[in-house]
Amino acid sequence: LSSPPPPGFELGFAMASPNALVLWEAQFGDFHNTAQAIIDQFICPGQAKWVRQNGIVLLLPHGMEGMGPEHSSARPERFLQMCNDDPDVLPKISEDFAVRQLYDCNWIVVNCSNPANYFHVLRRQILQPFRKPLIIFTPKSLLRHPEAKSSFDDMLPGTRFLRLIPDNGAAAQAPEGVRRVIFCTGKVYYELTRERKTRGLEAQVAISRIEQLSPFPFDLVKAEAEKYPEAELVWCQEEHKNQGYYDYVKPRIRTTIERTRPVWYAGRDPAAAPATGNKNAHLQELKRFLDTALNLDSFQSRV
Repeated sequence: LSSPPPPGFELGFAMASPNALVLWEAQFGDFHNTAQAIIDQFICPGQAKWVRQNGIVLLLPHGMEGMGPEHSSARPERFLQMCNDDPDVLPKISEDFAVRQLYDCNWIVVNCSNPANYFHVLRRQILQPFRKPLIIFTPKSLLRHPEAKSSFDDMLPGTRFLRLIPDNGAAAQAPEGVRRVIFCTGKVYYELTRERKTRGLEAQVAISRIEQLSPFPFDLVKAEAEKYPEAELVWCQEEHKNQGYYDYVKPRIRTTIERTRPVWYAGRDPAAAPATGNKNAHLQELKRFLDTALNLDSFQSRV
């Protein structure tokens, strides 16, 4: 559990062997905090400081799974706060937009919700003609989740990493009837879809997964928002409001839609600790923010 030496060693190995896929995995993402000096001083700003690219991959188990404050959060807010893109500027969309974003960024931050996308992001990492650090948040519970699966067809030639996975159910078939679009990332997607099905809201609520958080997929989020012009936009996360992705994602979605609609929040309230250590409290918090996300009247009083 002594984190500083291993990522420092792996960083050097990745520097010396740029054609090798070098991965460092924390037992829990929470434990990377003792390697903060390596992350802050070398991995994040390495190219800006020394004009040297590095393709190290950090695998950080992350997810609110009722395991307490030391086994729940890889602190995604810290990694996103250090990303070098501008939240207030909508980049020029071009044919090579996705690749150019990767080339210009200081590192890549993803949270893959299915095996195919996890496969493709690692494949892209070693095949792209340049090197960038890759941060992957990997919920442990998805290793055994019955719905977190992919067909081999999704990994055959012609397939690729999906920066955003749009809703492909009843809501997408009749977008004019959709009242709310929920953007999310990671395993909370499966909790949202289960609750949406329980409430019979498949045709009224669309759920889109942002798999690549940084560089932010402005082009794909723009397309999703325009597909549902009459719908409310909600960001849902399982993390506390002062943690997770909200502070990074909200201004970028607002920039994407030219601030024509508010972006509402559904998630846990602000807190000092990353997670509660009480299982009952954990479940009550989950129930509360799922109700906020899928109660179509949640934000009426705030308009």
